[in-house]
Amino acid sequence: MTSTTTPTAPAIPPTPTVPTTPTAPTNRSALAAPTAPPSPTPTAPAPWADLVSAALLGTERRTPPVAVRAGQGAAAALLDAAAVSTVRRRAALRPAPAGERPAPAPADPRPSLPPAARRRLSLLLADRGGSGGSRRGTAPDLIELLPQWLAAAGELGYRAPEALLPALLDAARARTDLRPAALALAGPRALWLARLNDEWKFALRGTGRTTELPVGDDPEGVRQQWEEGLFAERVALLTALRRQDPRAGLALLATTWSTERAEDRLMFLDSLREDLAAADEPFLEQALSDRSRNVRTTAAELLSTLPGSALAARMAQRAHTCIGLDRTAGAPAIAVEAPHECDAGMQRDGVAPKPPSGRGERSWWLGQLVEATPLEGWRARFGGRDASAIVALPVGDDWRTELHDAWCRAAVRQRNADWARALLGAPGAPSQAADVSPAGSSRDLTKLLTVLPDGERAWWVAEFIAAHGLSDAFRMLGVCAVPWAEPLGGAVVDALDIARDAGSYPWSFSGVMGLAERCLDPAAADRLDMLTAVTDEPEGASPGSGGYWSEAFQRLVGTLRLRATMHTELTPPPTGHAPADAAAPAGPTDTGPGAGTDARTGTGTDAGTGPDTGTGTSTSAANAPAPGPNSSPAPTRTTRQPLAP
Repeated sequence: MTSTTTPTAPAIPPTPTVPTTPTAPTNRSALAAPTAPPSPTPTAPAPWADLVSAALLGTERRTPPVAVRAGQGAAAALLDAAAVSTVRRRAALRPAPAGERPAPAPADPRPSLPPAARRRLSLLLADRGGSGGSRRGTAPDLIELLPQWLAAAGELGYRAPEALLPALLDAARARTDLRPAALALAGPRALWLARLNDEWKFALRGTGRTTELPVGDDPEGVRQQWEEGLFAERVALLTALRRQDPRAGLALLATTWSTERAEDRLMFLDSLREDLAAADEPFLEQALSDRSRNVRTTAAELLSTLPGSALAARMAQRAHTCIGLDRTAGAPAIAVEAPHECDAGMQRDGVAPKPPSGRGERSWWLGQLVEATPLEGWRARFGGRDASAIVALPVGDDWRTELHDAWCRAAVRQRNADWARALLGAPGAPSQAADVSPAGSSRDLTKLLTVLPDGERAWWVAEFIAAHGLSDAFRMLGVCAVPWAEPLGGAVVDALDIARDAGSYPWSFSGVMGLAERCLDPAAADRLDMLTAVTDEPEGASPGSGGYWSEAFQRLVGTLRLRATMHTELTPPPTGHAPADAAAPAGPTDTGPGAGTDARTGTGTDAGTGPDTGTGTSTSAANAPAPGPNSSPAPTRTTRQPLAP
């Protein structure tokens, strides 16, 4: 039998009596109902000190400054308020009125990551707080693999899991080099989150916002954002508009050019570099008279990259007056007569009159003239000779270093591959090692290498390493396409093996070893197994070097296999084939030799219809662009079968 309880009327807490005084109000409503002290609202709790005082004195002696709900005693209300205040104090949260609920996050239609790749990203983000050293044992450095993972996932069109977006934004905040790839993978939901957390505001300052720019069919939106937007938003807007319509972008810049700050004008000019065309010449000629020296210099540099510009013609006339064939010498040679003054016309065209410390004025002026002169004009000046023949000519009066340095800068600025090849010379030449940094020279062969196609660049660096070793090749390796095409990868490994045989410590080559872990083709892991063994130390070797080298090569092989496994995890299973778990028996977190080999082999045997069929290196295809047409083909590798369970 069920008993029912009749609810009783809620108890009304007692209220203090208002004392009667001569000055008491005569209003009938005020006398009829004594006014209770106003109760604090839930969003504005009483101060902690007041709650403590009420608790110490007791609710009978001091009315607690809290809101009392119907059916609740004063002591219970005090305890509830104290509990809420305690939680707020521990959370370091200042009470405030509830704000407006944010709009829902935008949808991201891109496919989600495969489960194994999602777990891999979680591991990479969790390990980003670690730190590597010169000797890290044999474990791969996950911190340095995160950029490659992000690039590969972005190329395959995936979106980041919602649960990992905060960790991904934290990683991008800590490392600026991760931001473009991380924000691209995070997509529009990262921008939604960034508007709610001040620590992620960097995501709103340019990167990843080009898709929201009002370009094309919204001229009013373009004008409004150009006039009212933040500086980074304006730069992104100008860049996007220039890619779509260069003339419209330049016209937009001209509307506010005279009112911009000098540092802003400099950045806006630099944004014109990517899509520079002859139509930009009148605007740049006007910028040559700008009140800022840096703006004038940048405008002159941009004009010099336009071979048909009036500035390039003026610079060529000045440089050809100073440099030509020596008619008095018995054999062909180059005669140089540096300018004796830097007149107003030269200064307007971007020639800085004051040289840096340690440089002579005339050589400083000459270098700037040659750097801004179109390289194609030297053929006629030297009797129809090509770049190689001109570079081979002797230069009189010890002007060779200064002249060749200026030609190097001109080749980089004008992206002239013929002159870059001529100035680089043969990589195995005995004098080439000294020419990397000749005495008194400012040339940068690494920048010259960036002008060459990827395959030719890799071949040149491989030949240089084979002839001169790794000591001067570190920066050159950094500009080669990833994964390193053969014979570059083999040349690096051979040079490391030679260094081990010499008995030195691997720490002297830690930079190259780190690059090898990130840039070698993962398919090279199998043939590097033999280097992981501890070898006998040669006479005079550093104590314990053999063991340290063994650890370094074990780490290299393990990293290559992990990279292969990471790419396999990102690759969706082909339709109509065996399920993914059958193709990759190793778990997604296995980083040992067997796991990497199995995952890579499964991809190679099941992807017969994929774009990488027959290459034997499909596991690294997403890491970087393919080698150039001039690169040597990679050696054929027999595909290993999966290990038996």
